[in-house]
Amino acid sequence: MKDNNAFNEMMVHIPLCTHKEASNVLIIGTTNEDMKAQAAKHSKTSNIEFGDASFLTSKNEKNIDVIILTDVKIDELLLANIERILKDDGLIAFASKAFSKDEEQLFDDLKLVGSKFWIAMPFKFGHNTSIIASKKYHPTADLNLQRADLLDDLDYYSAEIHNASFVFPAHEFRALTGIAKR
Repeated sequence: MKDNNAFNEMMVHIPLCTHKEASNVLIIGTTNEDMKAQAAKHSKTSNIEFGDASFLTSKNEKNIDVIILTDVKIDELLLANIERILKDDGLIAFASKAFSKDEEQLFDDLKLVGSKFWIAMPFKFGHNTSIIASKKYHPTADLNLQRADLLDDLDYYSAEIHNASFVFPAHEFRALTGIAKR
């Protein structure tokens, strides 16, 4: 299995199986047909749009449930635009740097989103590390098991992988203490 399949499945299904009922979703950054196919598996999601970061400035306030950033560097300005359009119970997921490759970047990303969101947690799969941030939904406590278990034709994602992706070795867990908001 290609690492790209795991990336597409995890970046889409982690947030969409965490949010109670996402109807408006933005996927920002480089996408491919597989990522679009993964997003389409969420039949209750009525509106999924794909675009670049400029999409964030063109949306109405408090109208988006989930924002997925595939390869967009998060910064203060981008986060301000996300906050403006994200509903109060919305969440974001975005790719960050792998723990072992650029620990500082991961910590900086967690601190930045942690200043605006109640929950900011890294999740790891394959060689990738990403972050999910929410003001309401916890990625393991609020996992919709029925939704996760009913997804078909997956190569990587499952409810068990969903939960396991938030488990880190002891030394990484200690390093995240005080930075990740669980």
